[in-house]
Amino acid sequence: MTGLRTLLLFMLALPAWAADQDAEIDRFLGETLGKPPAAELLWIVGDLQPAVRTILEHDYPAARVRYWRSEKRTVWVLDEIGKEMPITVGIAINNGAVERVKVLVYRESRGWEVKSPAFTAQFSGAKLAEGQRLDRHIDGISGATLSVRALSRLTRLALLLDRHVNKGAKL
Repeated sequence: MTGLRTLLLFMLALPAWAADQDAEIDRFLGETLGKPPAAELLWIVGDLQPAVRTILEHDYPAARVRYWRSEKRTVWVLDEIGKEMPITVGIAINNGAVERVKVLVYRESRGWEVKSPAFTAQFSGAKLAEGQRLDRHIDGISGATLSVRALSRLTRLALLLDRHVNKGAKL
């Protein structure tokens, strides 16, 4: 009976979690773009699919990614598993460089330090370098290694996707 009660409480909480996530996404878009334009969709197909797989070391869990574009700036809201749970991250790319990284929803029990602006500021100005790596070193956080890796992968992914939609550049 206890298991059934826990499952019922979990199911009742799902809409609240989704509403919180939507509110965080809306807040990030407003802070980054002002009044955001309509979302666009990028299908992860063709040459893009293996490039995404190389960065994440697995396929992206969706066939398409929603993003917002305003001139040379794109904003991406992406998810990646830290240790066990997805981390939702907003990433703004301007003219091929990271403008801002913000953890929108952190669901892990440990490693929450990656939400700190002091940590995410390390990504500002980063670009995609040879081998789809970041052009700079990102300092880790003791006890948050998998979350740090997740944010680094998502940042690299956002830079790759930005390059794809803005320039059609070689992946």
